[in-house]
Amino acid sequence: MSALRFEANRFPLFIDLLRERGYRVIGPTIRDGAIIYDEIQHAEDLPAGWWDLQNNGSYRLEKREDDAWFQYNVGPTSWKKFLYPAEERLWQSRLEEGIPHFSEDAVEAPKTALLGVRSCELKAMAIQDKIFMDGTFCDERYKARRSQVLIIGVDCLRAGATCFCTSMGGGPKVEGGYDIVLTEVVGQEPYFAARTGTPTGREILAEMETEPVSEEARAEIERRIQETAQSMGRTLSTHGLKEILAESHDHPHWTEVAKRCLNCANCTLACPTCFCSTVEDRTDLTGDHAERWRLWDSCFNLSFSYLHGGSVRQSGASRYRQWMTHKLSSWVDQFGETGCVGCGRCITWCPVGIDITEEAARFREER
Repeated sequence: MSALRFEANRFPLFIDLLRERGYRVIGPTIRDGAIIYDEIQHAEDLPAGWWDLQNNGSYRLEKREDDAWFQYNVGPTSWKKFLYPAEERLWQSRLEEGIPHFSEDAVEAPKTALLGVRSCELKAMAIQDKIFMDGTFCDERYKARRSQVLIIGVDCLRAGATCFCTSMGGGPKVEGGYDIVLTEVVGQEPYFAARTGTPTGREILAEMETEPVSEEARAEIERRIQETAQSMGRTLSTHGLKEILAESHDHPHWTEVAKRCLNCANCTLACPTCFCSTVEDRTDLTGDHAERWRLWDSCFNLSFSYLHGGSVRQSGASRYRQWMTHKLSSWVDQFGETGCVGCGRCITWCPVGIDITEEAARFREER
């Protein structure tokens, strides 16, 4: 389908249309000085006129001269938390007349429209789909939520200082996995160019007042996307990297990295593909009620690799090595691709500014 356009001042109607169709709309909004993803009711909830400036261990918002909605890059949260919650009760049990009664918690899976999904984030979703749905064991809770999701992607027309999606096989242009994808064109007469990828997306867009995008405008959009692809703030060479990291198990540089690493787990919590979890059983003081919860966990936690007698990875160096070599090396053995999409969150949200692209380059140089 050819791209269609509608004026930017009609974008609030697009959100209203989604809500009228019964979708819970999740999109970008400003909270605590950052752009995060949360439920929105109206276009006024979006970060109109704001963008983000990011670098190693640095993030701040800055006001723009226009009222563009999607000219930021990515914030500290990802869409992961809506498909794979950070905390989720699995079941509970009550003791009644000395007999335990178990009940599994039903999955809350409302119709949900994810508004403003970047190409790198769509790639991250595809990776988690493979982990949770395409393997030997299917996570039915994840599958139930995923089946109710409508994806509205957004092309990037600006690369951030910590972005390197093109190095990881992605790009600023959304290429697949969407229902609708928008390109926000700013200027004297701002508008949205829209493409559809599914019958549902076409039905929704058909209810908007649109007109075809001219060939000249399409060429200009493609030119700006190419400029964005060529202006990535970071690069990461993946050629032979799997083998380089696999053969660097005892390299002394891991100790050098560990001198800076706080083992805070920020990188794993901000990462849109990390999926490690733990199970926690809880009970009340009476002993009549118990619950089992699944919680996000991190390989940076000392308890994560605990076996009988203690943790397998005692040092900070071994825990950082585990994270980086899994993300860029052994993940390929498990899932056929790396676990990094080049969003740059782990660089921005590391308190001491450790840069995964710099560390990978260091190992390559010393090899």
